Order: sequence, then structure tokens, then C-alpha cells
Amino acid sequence: MRHTRWNAGGSRDIATVFAFPMAAAVSLFLAFASSPAAAQETREFPTQTGTVLVETLASGLEHPWAVEAMPDGALIVTERPGRLRILRDGKLSAAIKGVPTAAAHGQGGLLDVALDRQFATNRTLYLTLSVRGDGGYGTVLVRAALSQDEQSLTEVKEIFRMNKFTRKGQHFGSRIAIDKDGSLFFGIGDRGEGERAQDSRDHAGSILHINADGSIPASNPYRGGTGGLAEIWSIGHRNPQGITFDPEGGKLLTVEHGARGGDEVNNPQPGRNYGWPVITFGKDYSGVEIGEGTAKEGLEQPLFYWDPSIAPGAIAVYRGSMFPEWNGDLLVAALKYQLLARLDRDETGAVTNEERLFDGEFGRIRDVIVASDGALIMVTDEEDGAVLRVSKAPTQ
Repeated sequence: MRHTRWNAGGSRDIATVFAFPMAAAVSLFLAFASSPAAAQETREFPTQTGTVLVETLASGLEHPWAVEAMPDGALIVTERPGRLRILRDGKLSAAIKGVPTAAAHGQGGLLDVALDRQFATNRTLYLTLSVRGDGGYGTVLVRAALSQDEQSLTEVKEIFRMNKFTRKGQHFGSRIAIDKDGSLFFGIGDRGEGERAQDSRDHAGSILHINADGSIPASNPYRGGTGGLAEIWSIGHRNPQGITFDPEGGKLLTVEHGARGGDEVNNPQPGRNYGWPVITFGKDYSGVEIGEGTAKEGLEQPLFYWDPSIAPGAIAVYRGSMFPEWNGDLLVAALKYQLLARLDRDETGAVTNEERLFDGEFGRIRDVIVASDGALIMVTDEEDGAVLRVSKAPTQ
């Protein structure tokens, strides 16, 4: 398999500071500090396929981690300290009540949100979050129902808890992808202890697959308990923070953090081993080699990798009408270089080109989704985080 290395770069805007009388400045600070704000700033950016507009739909969110589109076009957003909010008609709601308590420890907190395929009628959603428990901290997955008035969660039930907690604060994962049958795929990182990703009886460093009630799907490779834990779909993943299904064909795709290099796009298959930390295209942060090289018999190769790392936060497959020239492309949110990577794919699905968008313009891009109208929705993982909409600029 052919792999391609991509160089990285980044830049930052210079902020403009305005002077205010002291009383007015304090008043303005308190107003913005008390609650997130809707915003309507729009900027233009050239791309390889034409000009796009990026509109700031809301700002003032504290480390937003995930965004999902609701059936009526509103957006539901998580904030890592533990808040869940709805953005509708340019207005952000107060924090929804009843959200389980998240342990905002290290990289952890309230992480992903996903809406059940029947959300319009059953109001069911799913959350991943880090919690404190015996032995330290770990990742759990919760099912709940959003009340009709959208002010609270009800019927909250934990349907999965990883089996070994640790005091470490990194690599919790975790995003959710819902299959056409309603079952849930989600990732958990190695929790900073790489060898755990090679243990099929440890949830760390795995892609997992459960039904909506927490039971085990018949398609799971270790369902009978032989060879591994029944919930595990694949192993050898370092820290998968992006997971999605391609709407055309249903292929499962993940993106995960490497170390110093070696961020990967994978297509996890049942019972397969994706190598970490035995094989990797990255090195340790100290510069020391990791494992046994870049390939080994019985271990899977990535579909694509980056060296140096871009620190991927999420992945989506573009299937929409607004950007037909992007049809089938992979969209990967990136934290380190503060960009959105668009990966061109050929008819076989192989990546042939990378375009980097918004390099350093908006901060750490944590999540990206494709809205029903074909626009992109992104969130930026910052203390003053934002919800952004990417659309095609009108032709002159």
C-alpha cells in the first residue's frame, strides 16, 4: 500500500484591541462571561475549488467538543466541562439540566453527542464522557432522552463503562457513530498506556460496538467471549477521536492521534489489530523509535497517515449538494495546526491529494459535520470556543 507524507504549517491572526472606559469594559466583560453569545461574523476564504464563507454562529463556549444537527436544523453542542446546549435561530440555550457529571480531568470531560436515528420521535441521544471511579478515571457511554421543552435530560442510563480506570488524564477517546441498524460504534484511547491497546480483554485502545440498550451485537468478533471482550470490534488504536460511516456504502472510518507523527485514517474491521504500539509511522515525543517499525505481519496498515501529526479531532465524509466537487472526500478537523483537512479520494477510495483549509484562522478545530443543506458545521476547542458554518460563496 502506498502512503504519502504531508508537511504542515500554521499561522495566527493578530487580534485588534480596542480601548474602553473602565466601567464600560467591566460591564462588557461580565455580560460575555455570564453566558455564550450568538454571533454573525462572516469571512471569505479561497479554496482549490472556489471561495467559501465561514460564518460564526456562536462564540463564548468553553471548550466545545462536539456538535450534532437536530431534525429542525438546530444544533446541539457539548462543552467539555460538562454542559450541553442547543443553538437555534442564532440563540444559545442555557445549559440543559440532568446531564451526567463529567470528570473534566486532563483531556477528559463531556465529549461526544449523537442523536438516535429515531430522535424525531423518541428524543433519544447518546453521550460519551469521562467519569471518576474505582482506580481513577475512565470513559462511559450514556443514553438519555431530551425533554420536549429541551431544558432537561430524562431516562438517563449508563449503557457502557470501560473496564479498567487509571489516574492518567489522556486518551479518553471518544466519538460515536450510529450504524443503520441503530447500534453504536465508538472509540476509546489507550489512556496513555500503549500496551493496553494490544490486549483484547481491555477496552482501552479499541473500537467498540454495542446495541442501543448496551447489549452485544451478533456481528461482534468476540461475542462468545473467546479471544476477547464481547464489546470489542477492533484493537491496536492509540486515541481514536473521530469515527463516522460513509453515507454511501456504509464504510466505517476512524481517525486517530499518533505520537510525534503517525496520525491515521483507518477502516476498522471486526477482530483486526491496527498495530499501536507495535507498529506506527510516528515516534515518541522524545524522538525515540516506537515498537518494531511501520509494518508487521498480521497487523493492519492505515488507509492514510500524517507525518508530522496534525492532531485530528474528528472525521466526516462529504456527501452533500452544496459542494458537489467534494463528493466522497474526507474532512478531518485538526487541533495542532488549527485547520480542516480535505482529502481527495479516487474511485477506489484511496487518498490522492490533501487541501488544508483555514490554517490557523479560527483556533483548534475539534469537530466537523455535514449539515442537511450540505454546509459544514465546525466547533473550535478553545476557552472562547465557537460554532462555525462553512458554505459556498455566491457566484458574482
